[in-house]
Amino acid sequence: MDKRDELTARNFPSAEEEVESLHPTGRYEQPGSAYKLAFADHEFLLREDLRPIRMQLELLKPELIQREHGVSSTIVIFGSARILPPDMAAARLREAQAGGDARAVRAATTALEMSRYYDEARRFAALVTRRTAEHATPVHVVTGGGPGIMEAGNRGAHEIGGKSVGLNIVLPHEQEPNPYITPELCFQFHYFALRKMHFLMRSIALVCFPGGFGTLDELFEVMTLQQTGKVRRRPILLFGQEFWSRLVDFELLVERGMIGPEDLQLFRYVETAEEAWAALESHYGFDLPATQTGEFAADI
Repeated sequence: MDKRDELTARNFPSAEEEVESLHPTGRYEQPGSAYKLAFADHEFLLREDLRPIRMQLELLKPELIQREHGVSSTIVIFGSARILPPDMAAARLREAQAGGDARAVRAATTALEMSRYYDEARRFAALVTRRTAEHATPVHVVTGGGPGIMEAGNRGAHEIGGKSVGLNIVLPHEQEPNPYITPELCFQFHYFALRKMHFLMRSIALVCFPGGFGTLDELFEVMTLQQTGKVRRRPILLFGQEFWSRLVDFELLVERGMIGPEDLQLFRYVETAEEAWAALESHYGFDLPATQTGEFAADI
């Protein structure tokens, strides 16, 4: 060994080396033994009293790994897990029509109509990934990691060879990450609050497709944080004006004094992937030379 290597050599073994070197025998291998190193003791880490440590780990792990992979600016895509790809929606409609159940046909017809949002999310994610790939700060797509609109977002980036992030969460019913997330950037969360924090930490925009309670929860948390000045302003794009204007009567909130007229400027409606990209291009100057795009991300 070159003696000069000792100038920067470790003075202590790493935690990994320590764990691998330990081989307890006899009575200390028995269940309930406290001999394990604290950070390698699974049962200890899952104690109720260790919740603050687990929360800190959920904050740190995605932060450190994304930093290592150069993910510094993101666009978050929210939307329903129930929206199907158009080909699957069409197949279900044919199946319902063949079965002759009028209620099933109506539901399948609606699902086919809504499937256009899957295509738009897929195309939008591809646009973002392709158009920013050569920027000094590439923009990565982030989703909740599940099916539906989330799958479409990761799929759009994957199909053109780009990285994308999935922030999955453990739910009472089984949920697996969709197959299009970059494996090194596929995370699993226990705490909703920390997952939502990671959605915002690197985001330069939030793009919200039709969805249910989870989508509304994510959307209104972002709107509240921006309205109250807890985070910096960034574009919020709502895909599908007809859907959103029927779901939430924003004008009524203004009329009844629940929000100010200026709060309607927190978001804008878009209908297509191209329109959404144009809004972001105009806001951030993505059409300028790469050296002028600057840094977009700012932690909250």
